[in-house]
Amino acid sequence: MKATSARSRPGPAAPMRYVLRLYVAGQTPNSVRAILNIKKICEEELKGLYDLETIDLYQQPQLAQGEQIVAVPTLIKELPLPLRRIIGDMSNTERVLVGLDLRKMA
Repeated sequence: MKATSARSRPGPAAPMRYVLRLYVAGQTPNSVRAILNIKKICEEELKGLYDLETIDLYQQPQLAQGEQIVAVPTLIKELPLPLRRIIGDMSNTERVLVGLDLRKMA
């Protein structure tokens, strides 16, 4: 019988880290709402387990083409896979949670 060392035993899985990118257009009301709403959702649901990058397409318009952004605000969940896109001001919390795979569709 082979002994199992502490190194080969599976430990608890590390919590998933969410990598999010929020594309906005300056300080428009929808962009400001989206920023506030997604920060609130992330702090309530993913506290300490997310990286959120906000990209202002007025300052970096070239990034819209590379990510195929056709409307703003757009949130892209890069990790964990699968990649997801959520468009709007993120005020529909349930829809955002489903998009982030944190809730199942009802």
